[in-house]
Amino acid sequence: MRTMRGRFAPSPTGEIHLGNAWTALLAWLQVRAAGGTMVLRVEDLDPDRSRTEYGEKLMVDMKWLGLDWDEGPDVGGYYAPYCQAERRGLYQAALERLTAAGLVYPCYCTRAELAASAPHGGENERVYAGICRRRKLDDARQVIRHPALRLAVPPGEICFSDLHAGFRSQDISREIGDFIMRRSDGIHAYQLAVVVDDAAMNITHVLRGDDLLSSTPRQLLLYRLLGLKAPVFTHVPLLIDQEGHRLSKRQQALSIAVLRERGVKAESIIGYLAWKAGLLERCQQVKASELIAGFAVDKLPSGQLIVEYPLPV
Repeated sequence: MRTMRGRFAPSPTGEIHLGNAWTALLAWLQVRAAGGTMVLRVEDLDPDRSRTEYGEKLMVDMKWLGLDWDEGPDVGGYYAPYCQAERRGLYQAALERLTAAGLVYPCYCTRAELAASAPHGGENERVYAGICRRRKLDDARQVIRHPALRLAVPPGEICFSDLHAGFRSQDISREIGDFIMRRSDGIHAYQLAVVVDDAAMNITHVLRGDDLLSSTPRQLLLYRLLGLKAPVFTHVPLLIDQEGHRLSKRQQALSIAVLRERGVKAESIIGYLAWKAGLLERCQQVKASELIAGFAVDKLPSGQLIVEYPLPV
């Protein structure tokens, strides 16, 4: 059996908040409980939204919480670099392999065309109707606009077993359609980048929020088409506020930096999250390292979890 290699892969688009700390803690515990290797990867793929200072701040916040890593942007490692902005050549190479196999085609659809032609699929996603796969593009259209690149999705279901969410399956061609591999502005899609990175970094286990559960079949399809070994997935419930909205980086009151500035201890935050995760019987102060021995995925609750504020610590 391969030694477990897990990762936490945040986007530096704002200060990390309690919801980010939740998934970071659980991913960290899964790896540390197995005696594995923890990887920090900064997913700064989108240059318009990513900021270097946020990447630096998130590392400060994680270390303050007691969550360390064995490989990452600041410490390096065999699979460096650990920032997506420095790995674009790998994504392009994978895209060229898919293109050479006849699996990628240019898409010149406008937003209006997409809205008019695409019905809604699951999770409020629009199903791409395959307009550009079917039509012959004229020279004028090619001159006017740079195309996005889409994967020609083959028919059939993608099935997998999630360690927390259980058995899942999806017919991508029917429920999603041909999805984007590279945007019209030249930025490679998250679905492609995350697959290339996890495979290249030899990641064996991925624990993340269940908001990404619906994208997993697309990623598994890419693993298969590229001949890569997929990791084992664990999707955990999200933390939500008292109005039922998922936590976001716009909620400054729940950012780790703000909580620290207000005098909340790291042990209080970790204890609160561990209590929510079913790893503690009551909310109490605890260090992350003290939770390792008692961690198990089957202890984690199902369904979204409401965050009380102020925190009861």
